[in-house]
Amino acid sequence: MSNPYRLPAEWEPQCAVQLTFPHADSDWAPYLEAVIPCFVEIITAISRYESVLVICDDIDRVAAYLGGLPKDRLVLVDLPSNDTWARDHGGITVLQPGGNPLIWDFVFNGWGLKFPAYLDNLLTSGLQEQGILGDTAVQAGGIVLEGGGIETDGQGTLMTTTACMLSPNRNPHLDHAATEAVLRDRFGCDRILWLEHGHLDGDDTDSHIDTLARFCDPDTIAYVQCDDPEDVHYTDFQAMEQELQAFRKADGTPYRLIPLPWPEACYAEDGHRLPATYANFLIINEAVLAPIYQVPQDEAALQQLAFCFPEHEIIGINCRALIEQHGSLHCVTMQYPAAVGIGR
Repeated sequence: MSNPYRLPAEWEPQCAVQLTFPHADSDWAPYLEAVIPCFVEIITAISRYESVLVICDDIDRVAAYLGGLPKDRLVLVDLPSNDTWARDHGGITVLQPGGNPLIWDFVFNGWGLKFPAYLDNLLTSGLQEQGILGDTAVQAGGIVLEGGGIETDGQGTLMTTTACMLSPNRNPHLDHAATEAVLRDRFGCDRILWLEHGHLDGDDTDSHIDTLARFCDPDTIAYVQCDDPEDVHYTDFQAMEQELQAFRKADGTPYRLIPLPWPEACYAEDGHRLPATYANFLIINEAVLAPIYQVPQDEAALQQLAFCFPEHEIIGINCRALIEQHGSLHCVTMQYPAAVGIGR
């Protein structure tokens, strides 16, 4: 019997993108003044193309920041949250036969019990209870899994990392083979590509794939390339590049690999390195939102993404504030396929 699920690629038609707005009771408290304009910029850009679902601690407060945006493109929902990483606490939508959507509500445990997540773990069920997801079924995913940990080409291939997916603080009862079996079952994939290398200093996620390598179409992978032999990341990222070169498509041919620039190192005030990465872009309807960091490599990164997505508008978003909490643009967003119908 064939698997009834298909995990759509990010470039397929969407109805909405979800964000969780930062507030003073989250880890953003010291950075609110800097990070709120970044969220507003992301929401504004998305609203040009599709609806935006924004989870708010206080709808009136958030609405005041978004007052100039078209109301028919905004869905504001009042729900309590621990933090703002919608990619990882958001539901993951698969399509069933006939195109009917199903949202998997996986367990989110703060990236392997690193941070509190008890409120974030209830957000998808909260959206369902408020009727925001319409008639779309929501089902418990049954394991700990974050959206930033998986990439798909929409055609049955999944890409992930061993460091994240096999983390002992996520699903210690599952070995490599059992983890693969669950991924195949939940997402209808018949091929799983595993990266064993690639880690950014400052990253809390145990090497989420969306910080390292991304499908741009079924034949193309954009990836972070470290070309500085003096950088502490160099050896590991050279090994990751070799792994990507060894990957093969279902027909046995290699992928078209597009290197993304290595950004100049960004540091927090206390001196620790922040996980700046150009791989953390978001594909939406007719556009790609690309993180930039006010460093010299930004323009080259935008040019590479324009090469990867010739049919899309490339929109640079200043995400320097986001990496202060060790994530970036893709990390704070989660798309819903068009079939879910949010905003209609």
